[in-house]
Amino acid sequence: MEELKNDNLAEMVAENETVVVQYMAGWCGNCRVMKPKFKKLAAENQNATFLLVDAEKYPESRKLAKVDNLPTFATFRNGQLVNQVQTNKFELLKDLVNEVTSN
Repeated sequence: MEELKNDNLAEMVAENETVVVQYMAGWCGNCRVMKPKFKKLAAENQNATFLLVDAEKYPESRKLAKVDNLPTFATFRNGQLVNQVQTNKFELLKDLVNEVTSN
């Protein structure tokens, strides 16, 4: 799992076949709660690239998914947005990840 240091999510999505993103912000309590769960899924799914994106710092990266609430999780495959969910429930996040990693 890697935290984006630049507003370059579009590049990361283009360079990696399967990408799972957690959009978050420093002030977001639910984001902090979900981060270790996101990290756990990243460790279990080596065949996908897991990225943390600060939705406030990186507006261009935010535009790749319809982010209007945090935390938002988004999945990309072959450069395209597959799905996204705004949740603080681990089961919904797990289902989202399984959708792109089990194919």
